[in-house]
Amino acid sequence: MDERTTTGRAAPDTTVPASDIRDGMRIDWDVPITMDDGLVLRADVYRPVADGTYPVLITYGPYAKGLSFQEGYPSAWERMSTKHPDVTANSSNLYQSWEVVDPEKWVSQGYACVRVDSRGCGCSPGYIDPFSPRETRDYHDCIEWAGTQPWSNGKVGLNGISYFGSNQWHVASLQPPHLAAMCIWEGAADWYRDMTHHGGILSTFWANWYDMQVKTVQHGIGERGRRSRVHGGLVCGPVELGAAELERNRCDFGAEIRAHPLDDAYHKARSPDWSRVVTPLLSCANWGGAGLHARGNFEGFVRAAAGQKWLEVHGIEHWTEFYTDYGRNLQLRFFDHFLKGEDNGWDREPPVLLQVRHPGERFVPRQENEWPIARTRWSELYLDPDGLRLTREAPPRTGAVSFEAVGEGVTFLSDPLGAPTELTGPSALKLAVSSSTTDCDLFAVLRVFAADMKEIVFQGAIDPHTPIAQGWLRASHRKTDPALSRPYRPYHVHDAIEPLRPGERVAVDIEIWPTSLVIPAGYRIGLTIRGKDYVYGGGSGGRLSAFKNELTGCGPFLHDDPLDRPPAIFAGTTTLHLGGAAPALLLLPFVP
Repeated sequence: MDERTTTGRAAPDTTVPASDIRDGMRIDWDVPITMDDGLVLRADVYRPVADGTYPVLITYGPYAKGLSFQEGYPSAWERMSTKHPDVTANSSNLYQSWEVVDPEKWVSQGYACVRVDSRGCGCSPGYIDPFSPRETRDYHDCIEWAGTQPWSNGKVGLNGISYFGSNQWHVASLQPPHLAAMCIWEGAADWYRDMTHHGGILSTFWANWYDMQVKTVQHGIGERGRRSRVHGGLVCGPVELGAAELERNRCDFGAEIRAHPLDDAYHKARSPDWSRVVTPLLSCANWGGAGLHARGNFEGFVRAAAGQKWLEVHGIEHWTEFYTDYGRNLQLRFFDHFLKGEDNGWDREPPVLLQVRHPGERFVPRQENEWPIARTRWSELYLDPDGLRLTREAPPRTGAVSFEAVGEGVTFLSDPLGAPTELTGPSALKLAVSSSTTDCDLFAVLRVFAADMKEIVFQGAIDPHTPIAQGWLRASHRKTDPALSRPYRPYHVHDAIEPLRPGERVAVDIEIWPTSLVIPAGYRIGLTIRGKDYVYGGGSGGRLSAFKNELTGCGPFLHDDPLDRPPAIFAGTTTLHLGGAAPALLLLPFVP
C-alpha cells in the first residue's frame, strides 16, 4: 500500500450518510474503490433515481470532491455566476465543485457522474504525487471500476477542466477498455513543454499551486479542513495527522520539478504517448491560455492517434465556458453520440470549431477542416533595426540591438494595417542572439496596438490583461528536433544544455503559442523581446483567491525562480543581430 502513515486521531465528524436521494439524483457518498496496490480511494457517485444502466462521466483529481466551488474558489465563482447567469440556472448549485461538471445538469440527461478524490487528497488516503505514473494507474483502475458497476452501461467518458483535462491525455495512453470518449477542456499534455518549463525556463506556477490548492485539501487535515455544504461531513475525512506526518505523505513538488531541468525520464513518465491516445476526443483550448491552458489541446488534436477527434477553441476565463450553455451543450452532443450511441450528427461535425476573436471580447463561431488552417497565408515580417520596425521586406542593412535582460526589452512595430487582418494559428520567431554571459532567456510577446497606441489585451484564461500570444526560450536549450519541427512550430528537444560563449551569436527558433484575432485596419502588430515576464502597462488585474501573486499580465504563470535564473547569468545584456544572410523574422498565420 502507498499510504506512508496510518497514525493520527479521528476528529468528531458529522455522520456522512451512505446514500441520499435528493434534487432528482441518487447519491452514494464516499464509495470505496480499491487500487491494484490495495489502497482504497473514495468517490461520490451521482446517478438517476430510476434503476437502470447509464453512461458514466468520471473525474479523478486532488481538489477534494466535497469542497464546493463557491467556498473553495469564491472569486472565480463570483465572477462566473455574475457575468453568466446560464451557469447557475436550472440547478440548486449545491453540488458545484471546481473544474468538474454540475451533476444536476448531467444526471437529468441520463448520466452517472463519478468524482474520485485522488491519492492523498480529500477523503482518499495515500501519498500525494501529482501527475505521477501512480496517479495515472489509479485513474485507469477507477475507469475500469466505473465501467463494470451494475448501474453503468459499460461506456465511460472523461470530462473536466485543467487538471481533470491534463490527466485524461495521460490515462488514455494506458487504453482502459471501458474508456469510450473524452473531453479535454484546457488540459495541458506535455509535462515539460506545456507545464513545468516553457522553452526550458522553469515555471513557478506548480510550486505555488501545490501550496494553495493541494496542501490545503490533503487527507489528514481533519477539522482544519472544510465541511461539505451538502451532508456536513469533513471534505478531507475525519483523520487528523500532525504537520510532520502530512509532510511525509506528500512529495516536495516544487523541489522535484526544479531537480529535473531537462525533459528526462521524470517528465516523460508524466506525458502522453501520442501513438496510444486512440480514444475519440474533443480537445478544447483557450486563446488566452498561454502558460498552461492552450498548447496541449492543439498538440493533442494534431498528434493523437485517435481517428475521431475534434478541436474547439474559445476565450475568456478558463473555467467559464465549460459551465455555460454553450460549453455544456457542446459536451452533451459529443458524449450523447459516443456514450449513448445517438445519431445526433456529431460525427458529421467539421473537426475544428473556432470562436474567432475580435477586439472587445467578441467571438464569432467558425468551422474549419484542419489545424493549422490549410488556407493560411504564412507571412514573414522582418525585424528591422532601423526604427525597430516589423517590415514585409528584409532590412537593407545589418544591425544589432541590445537590451538589459532585467529591463523592458525592445518592441518592434509594424506599419498601420491597411485593411482588417485575421491572425489565427501558431507563430514562430527566428533570431540570432548573443549574451554578455553564458546564457539568456528570451520572452517573445506578440502584441497588437490600436491607432492611438493603446495595447489591445483580453481576458485570458486567468489574467484579465492577457497579450495576444507569448513564447519563451532559454538560449542554451536551442536544439530542435528536425522530425517534429515545423516552420510555424519549432520543437525543442530539451535534452542537453548548450551554454553560450559571451559575445558569440547563435541562431534560435522560438515557438509562440497559437492565437486568434481579427485586427482592425489602422492597428499595428507588435513584437516585444525581453528577458523577463511580460507586464501589462495599464494597471493591476487584481487577485484571485486561488493564487499567490497579483495578476500583472501573465496570471500565475511566472518565471521568476532565482535558483533557476541566477542573476549572474540571466541579468546580463542580450543582443539581437538583425539583417544580413540570416535575417531575424516573425512568421505569422494570416487567414484570408
